[in-house]
Parts: sequence; C-alpha cells; structure tokens
Amino acid sequence: MTQPPAATGSRLLDLPLERTLHAWVQRFGEPRWRGCHVEGWVFESQAARLAAAQQLAAAGVHARFHSAYKPLVQHFMDHVDCTQVVQARVRYPLAAHGPAQRFRLEAYPLAALLGGSILHMEPHDDASGGYHVELELRDGTRTVQHVHAPNRVHTDMTGATVLSPTGWLRVGTQEGAADLIDTAVCTDYEQAFAAAVQAVRSHAWPDHEPYFDRLLLRVDLPGYEQPVGATGETISTLEALHEDLYFTLLEFFQQHSGRPVGDRRLQPGQIVPDVRVGDGAPHVQVDLLPFAACADDLPAHPTAHSPDSLATLAESPAPDRITQALHAWPAQRFSAQSRQGRTVWGQYHAGTQAPVFISAGQHANETSGIVGALRTAEVLQAQPGAHFALIALENPDGYALHRALCARHPGHMHHAARYTALGDDVEYRDHAPLYEREARQTALALSGAQLHVNLHGYPAHEWTRPLSGYVPRGFEQWMLPKGFFLILRYHAGWQQPARALLEAVCARLRQVPGLADFNARQRALYEHHAGPLPFEVLDGIACMQSQTSHDAPVTLITEFPDETVHGDAFRFAHTVQMHTALAAVQAWQDIAMHLPSPRPHFKPNRPLALYR
Repeated sequence: MTQPPAATGSRLLDLPLERTLHAWVQRFGEPRWRGCHVEGWVFESQAARLAAAQQLAAAGVHARFHSAYKPLVQHFMDHVDCTQVVQARVRYPLAAHGPAQRFRLEAYPLAALLGGSILHMEPHDDASGGYHVELELRDGTRTVQHVHAPNRVHTDMTGATVLSPTGWLRVGTQEGAADLIDTAVCTDYEQAFAAAVQAVRSHAWPDHEPYFDRLLLRVDLPGYEQPVGATGETISTLEALHEDLYFTLLEFFQQHSGRPVGDRRLQPGQIVPDVRVGDGAPHVQVDLLPFAACADDLPAHPTAHSPDSLATLAESPAPDRITQALHAWPAQRFSAQSRQGRTVWGQYHAGTQAPVFISAGQHANETSGIVGALRTAEVLQAQPGAHFALIALENPDGYALHRALCARHPGHMHHAARYTALGDDVEYRDHAPLYEREARQTALALSGAQLHVNLHGYPAHEWTRPLSGYVPRGFEQWMLPKGFFLILRYHAGWQQPARALLEAVCARLRQVPGLADFNARQRALYEHHAGPLPFEVLDGIACMQSQTSHDAPVTLITEFPDETVHGDAFRFAHTVQMHTALAAVQAWQDIAMHLPSPRPHFKPNRPLALYR
C-alpha cells in the first residue's frame, strides 16, 4: 500500500560555493607567482578559461586552462583546425576501473568532427595516462601532442570503484613543469554535486515509499553548452550534471528502500534536478516540495492549438493537442488517473482483424512515439475491420515535467521526466494503487490483444554521468546513439511467432525513405567509438530479443534516438515510429491466423472506466 509522503515544503540545503576559476585567478594573481606557469582543468567554457588566462597574463603569470570534461574533444575544438587535418592517430589509455574502453567512448564524437576515415584510435599502456595525438596536416606538417585527462579513483553510490573526470592544477617554474604544484582539485562543479547528494543522504527519510512529492535540486553554476562542429552533438556540463544527480539519487533511494540497484518498482517520489548556467558564484538548493502540477502545466499547455496536422508536427504536442486527436475518432474510451491527477486516455476500436495494443509515452521524455502512435491510429481507424486499443500518452505527469524542463533546455534528454510522479516505471508497477498502470491493463483486457506495440525512444546524443564513472551505470548500451532499432519480448512458447513478426517488420522497414542511410550513419559513428554493435542486424535494423512473463505474449518495442530532437529530425522520428507500428499490425494479421484464439490477459482490479 502506498504510504503518505514525507512532509513537504522544507529546505534541505542552501549553499553558496566559491567559483574555482575565480579562486585560481585571485590566488595566482599575487606577486609571488609572477613568472610561474599555471595549468588547470575545470568544468568551464573556453571563453571563461581564456578570460581567466588573460587576467593572469596581466599579472605576469603564464596560464592555460583546459576542460576537465571531455578533454580530448575539447582540445580539438580549442586548439586544432580540424579542416586542415588529413590524418589523426589517437592513442587512448585503458581504464583500470569501469569499462576498459572508457576513454575511447569519451572521445565521442571525434570521428564525426574529423571524419571517420581520418581518425584512427588504438589503446596504449603508457603509465602517464592521457591521450597521445599524432596529426598530419594538409601542408605536410606533422605534430605530436599529449592531452591530459585528469581523473580520480573513488567509489560511487553503489559502492563500485570508478574513475571519474576531476579538476587538476599544475604549477611550475617553467613551461611544462609541475615542480611547485601537481594535484587533483575538487572543483565547484564537483562540490555542487557532492553537496546536493550529501544533503539528501543525511536527511532523515521515512521507512516507506514514497518519501516525498517532489525533491527539487536547483543548481546554478558557470557551466557551458558548446556545439561540436556540425556533428549535431553539444557538450553540456549542465545536462551531464542533471543526469548524474538524478540517477545517483535513484541509486541512493534504492539502497534506502532495500531494493536492488536498478529496480524500476522504486517509488521515492519525483526527483527533479534543475541545473542552470549562472555567471556568479555557484549555488545549490535542495528542497522538498508539494507537487507543482499547475506550474508544470503552464509551459506544457500553449495558449492555442497547433494548426499542424499530426504528420507535420515538428515538436512534441501539448497534452490537450493529444487529447483533441484522441477524441476526434469514434471509439470506446477508457481512462485512468495519474498520481498527480491527470487523465490517461485510452480508446478501443473493435473490429474483425486480430487485435493489437499500441502505446507510447511510457517514458515521457521519449516523445516521438506519442505522435507515431496517434498517426498509426489515424490510419487504422479509417481501415475496415481494424481492431486495436490505443494509449498515446501513458505517463502524463512525466510528460508535463518534460515540457516544463524543455522550456529552459529544449535539447536535453531530461531523464528526470522519464518515470512517473511516483518515481517508478509504470510498466513494472505491481501493487495498488495502480494509477496509470490501470489504463494498460484495461487496454489488454478489452482488446484481448496478444501483440503489444510499445513505441519508445532513447538519447539522440551522448549520455554521460561524469562524476560517477562517466558511463551511465545500467544503461551502458544506451549512452551513444546507434540508429533506430527494435526490442522483441515474448512469453515462453511464443518465440516462433515473435520471431516471424520481427523479420516481417524489418523487411517492411526497408521501404521507409531515409531510414537505411540514417541507421548506417549512426551505426558507423557508434562503432568507431564503442566497437562492433553487440546486436543482431536484420535488414539494417539492430534487434534485441528476450523472454519475459508479463503483459501481452508478444511485445515489440521501438527505440528511436529522439531525446530530444526538433524540426525535421522529429518529423522523421515519428514517421519511422508510425511505419513500424503499421508494419507490425499488418504482419500480425497473417501470423495470428495460426495462433490460438485470443483471450484476455488481465482481470481489472476494479470496474473499467469506459466512455463513449
């Protein structure tokens, strides 16, 4: 039984911090450092680092400041004219803790910045660490460079030993020397993370979930966001800190609850990191708050409906636009309520064909599937005999939070909005009150569908946890985009029809314009930095398969890299989602002819909420 949350409306932390770069300028600007050489690594922009170096130059100090986050990529953007490079050989260290290829992954997306045929990467065992870079330029010049990559060994929230980027300071009496100072530095960026996490760890939490309505972590600091050439990637220390705070605190509450790491049934409440760039001193606030449904819905609802058709939508639609589309078609309607009181709308179209259940928005920051589901239903409802159930937005609380966060950072992946307001993954909710989960169970019970097409997405750019080992724990295979792919799940005894579905869908997707090239391009970049794709590839579509025991006997999950894309990229994403769902429905009609008669798989816990 869900327990009342902890008292809300209290502040756990209000902490100003000293800006590391400013502290260094003040320290080394003193007369006794005149003539010395200072070299430092911080989590700040090139502009801020250059300004600090110029201030010290005026005091007679030779200073160079580098990025501690993604130092190799930042080195190329700061110091190398990539248009003049004809060959680049990068030798990277093998990590002693965590994935051995960590430093190769951290070099992403250098292959796109330079060109895959130009970049050659291989490991080295040099005890000095860092990257060794050999460049050949168009004019025949050859250079050899060493790029320091400062890291520290520590234990993360799970107790695992990891290697994480950190600040560093070297001071010497001559260039390249560190005869005066050579030490790791806990920068303001790292201090903000540690302080926020410690404030949560030291609080007296209740014994029962959920522990709060909303845990808000507001961090203002001089981070930066810098596009990486024309690669489509952006280096964002703000997004990286958001991700690390969110997942670190999930790990903490999993421990507090006695659950294993990665347990998606955990219901701590809504964890919301709000990381913003600020020019002043860094500042961290941690607050327990009541649900802010009205505040979330303000940016989530525009003043007027978008006039665009579903096919031309260039960004995720407002919730009322989704509801408008759902209520435009004749159907038997059903609903469930979310934790924050929003409605999960569903509809059932009875027909003569084999039934299929189509859903989207389980993970609310994966938005292309929502439009893809609506477009699929738009096609199906016009087909004689079509038989399907639809939930286009399964997690409206997370969706409202996602749109509120996107109002400030539209290109971030925003995993804080991935799960429900309870903090769990709605698919894995296994006890009352079921809230949003009731809608899925109603859809399966009404339709008797033996196939569930579940439209999902994943990050469209690199996903990191820089202060917890860099590679996101439990999501290692998702940290780099690798094209559109499929996940197939099936019950015992259903492997054969499931496999037939997978092969049929992949074959049909060959006809989707642009998809093969899109997948090939993303897969090539992925393999340059992560090695061979560890999945089966059918007709250019990467596929994963596993046996499960819940929901429909066969579930086809789509995964488009859509967190968070806009414009033509978003239109392409929901077009691929639609074509996949339609291909699955069509293929299932032939497969279902050889299956036992469908039967309901759920008995609802209370009478179904039906509407006409």
